[in-house]
Amino acid sequence: MLDEVDKALLEALQEDARLSYNELARRVHVSPPTVAQRVRRLENMGAITGYRAVVDPTVVGRPVVALVRMKCYGPRCITVHPELLDDLPEVVEVVRLTGDICSVVKVVTTSITELERLLVRLASHGETSSAMVLSTPIPWRPILPS
Repeated sequence: MLDEVDKALLEALQEDARLSYNELARRVHVSPPTVAQRVRRLENMGAITGYRAVVDPTVVGRPVVALVRMKCYGPRCITVHPELLDDLPEVVEVVRLTGDICSVVKVVTTSITELERLLVRLASHGETSSAMVLSTPIPWRPILPS
């Protein structure tokens, strides 16, 4: 179970994963060694699964962002065999779903032409339906532990 210190650490690390143990200790009112021990425990229990930078696709030359709904079944299904997409760096996330579609694939490309090429490639795995992302009014935000 998570106590208030664990919850405060998770919240602070989601806001800025680069915070030092000293700064985390100051924010959550415990010692740096306690912070180090707690963070290691949160990592070991799977509450913290990684650390990464959030990158704006437009700034790095991939201004076309789309969500592709997929219906696929059998040996070519990307949710059963996600390794089928290993050679597609444009695919940045796949979410497996219930209902009439099996997944939503988030892609980032350099152009509409590249998006079209990618959609053709994804169609080899099943039926696709895509939607371009115009903006993100609610960007990623931290998950607050209950």
